[in-house]
Order: sequence, then structure tokens, then C-alpha cells
Amino acid sequence: MHSTVSCPLYEGRPIRDVTGDAIRPGGFIITDRALAFCSFAAGARVLDVGCGVGATVEHLICNYHLDAVGVDPSPVLLEQGRRRHPGLPLVEAAGESLPFGDGEMDGVFAECTLSVMKSPDKALAEFYRVLKDAGWLVITDVYARNPAGVDELRKLPLTGCLTGAMSVQTLIQKISARGFEVVLWEDHSRLLGELTARLILAHGSMAMFWGCVSDKSISCEEIQNTVQKARPGYVLVLAKKPGSSKEGNCRHD
Repeated sequence: MHSTVSCPLYEGRPIRDVTGDAIRPGGFIITDRALAFCSFAAGARVLDVGCGVGATVEHLICNYHLDAVGVDPSPVLLEQGRRRHPGLPLVEAAGESLPFGDGEMDGVFAECTLSVMKSPDKALAEFYRVLKDAGWLVITDVYARNPAGVDELRKLPLTGCLTGAMSVQTLIQKISARGFEVVLWEDHSRLLGELTARLILAHGSMAMFWGCVSDKSISCEEIQNTVQKARPGYVLVLAKKPGSSKEGNCRHD
């Protein structure tokens, strides 16, 4: 998930007790939506970047019969994944430096992970490199519905999707700049709202949740105010390496 070897927010229980091992809004709902659109053939080679404990890799293998592999830079999460399911193909690596050959993958998934990477541009270049021609890139991520709040998000003492969130326009520009054809984007902010409600139910308030996952260098209320100013949303973006045959289709709530 990050170009360092630790990401305490995702390694700890305060969020995973609420999200489960998928560790993202909606769990597999948007993953399944993307899979229905992309229509990978059984046995297709796919990569989950920022796989955490491997929940999505397991989902892709067991429910879609894909030849899936996951990478994550966190040894803690990978070890938890191997204990949970010893046979899962999980590899320690960052999205910015993938240990795969050129054109090896039919699909690359980065679900709620691009925003956590130190260099999204470098990661996107790697995604492009390892994809076959006409291969699919599936990105789901938190985004800032108010781009004016992005600079303050970057200053928060947290490592997570929120601090790396960008506007949808910026995200699509970055994907397109790497040579991808953006085929579809959809707003799924409702799922982020549902996750927020569940975090409040579990922890009493979002301020109390931030207190569990921050380094206490600023107040929980200041974190919450900064997050609210950026108005976070959640988006699915599907893009293809050149060779795509489907027409573009953009939609939002």
C-alpha cells in the first residue's frame, strides 16, 4: 500500500474490525462491479497492488477463477495473510516497483491504494508496463470533492487514502497521461458514507476514531474538520491500455 514497509492504519484493528480484511468502502461490491464490466476470462493473469492480507486475491481466485497474485510492501499484512490462507500468492513489493515482466498481466487492480503510494505517477507507469495490450486497469479510491481542501489533507499526520486523495479530474489526468484510455468512471461515495457511519457506530464519533489511528500531534477535531473541508468521495475508474474496443462511458451521481 505504501512505499515504506509499514502502514499502521491498515495493520491495526480500529479500521479492520469495521471493514473486514478488504479494508475499503463497500468491501467487494465495487470489485465485483469492475469484474462484471471487464469480463476477464477464467485463468486471466491479474495483479492486486496493495493487497494487504490478500482478501481480494482470494476473492479473484476462488470466485472468478483468475490467476491472481497480490503485492504489498507491509510484511505485517502479508504475514497475516499467509497465516490466514497459506496458499495465497502474496509478494512483498511496492506499487512503484513491481516484480513482474513487461506485458505480463491481463488486469491490474489498485483498490483504495493508489492514494497511499508515495509516487502515484511512478506506480501508474508500472501498472502500464506490466499490463498486456488492451489490459484493464481497475482503480477505486477516495477522492476530494472539494479540491481546495487537498493541500490541508496532505499535512495531516496520517498515512492513508485520505491524505493522498486528489480530485477526480486530477486522477483521470494522471491515468491518461500514462497512456491509458479511461473507459468509465463512477461515483460511489454512498459506500464511503456507509463506512463512515459504521466507524461512528463502532468508535462513538469520527473524532474518536481519528484518535485511535493518529499520532496525537494535532487534535482529533482538527483532523475531522480538515477531512470535512475536503468532502471525501469514493470513485471507480476503469481504464485500458491501447487496444480497447469498448467506447468511453463516464457517469456520476
